[in-house]
Amino acid sequence: MMKQIEINAADGIATATIFRPDNGASAERGIIFYMDAMGPRQALYDMAQRLADSGYIVLLPDLFYRFGAYGPFDGTSFSDPTAREKIMTMLRGTTQEMTKRDGASFLDALTAAGATGTIGAVGYCMGGARALTAAAAYCDRITAAASFHGGNLASDAEDSPHRLAADIKGRVYIGVAGIDSSFPPEQSARLAEALRTGGVDHMIENYVGMAHGWTVSDHGVYDETGAERHWKRLLNLFEEALA
Repeated sequence: MMKQIEINAADGIATATIFRPDNGASAERGIIFYMDAMGPRQALYDMAQRLADSGYIVLLPDLFYRFGAYGPFDGTSFSDPTAREKIMTMLRGTTQEMTKRDGASFLDALTAAGATGTIGAVGYCMGGARALTAAAAYCDRITAAASFHGGNLASDAEDSPHRLAADIKGRVYIGVAGIDSSFPPEQSARLAEALRTGGVDHMIENYVGMAHGWTVSDHGVYDETGAERHWKRLLNLFEEALA
């Protein structure tokens, strides 16, 4: 069951969608679902609903709200030069710091929707880094965070999430595409060191044979077997850490 809402976010009104279990079951645990670079769409709605049906209230906000109307895009849009340029412009213009500031209003929206229990975060592609950043910035609220084919999780940038590892108090899971230029082996090693040094309960898992975007059904590289494996890991993480 989904419902469109508007959130008074850091820099304006952000559209978002709240998902609840389709069977009408009550839920108190909440999850922020950080989108990939193509924005909210049916493929992500289906994923958020599946997560909600496991017993959660899920919030899927539009991180590109500062740009007004755009798209629609999907997992194939990167192959179109015009769409790719627009997506990259919005991606570069939506900094980690912006998303960090938005986190307070996202958490408030979850609370208003009835998520008065524990909170988790999950992100895909660009959202993976946002989930980790949120876990550090709101460590008193977010008790588990997951990233799947997240890019630049441990880059040289000043706002790279690995620099915040010591602030994360919850459990972390990182699902890595087997070959991913946005998160090469050297970044994986750097992130692992930062998480371990920071005392974070974490797991970094390499999905051999999977490409960047393998979990999302409208990507050309979608892999059903790999996606189901990702669901098993994600649901297990939240079931244990948000209990």
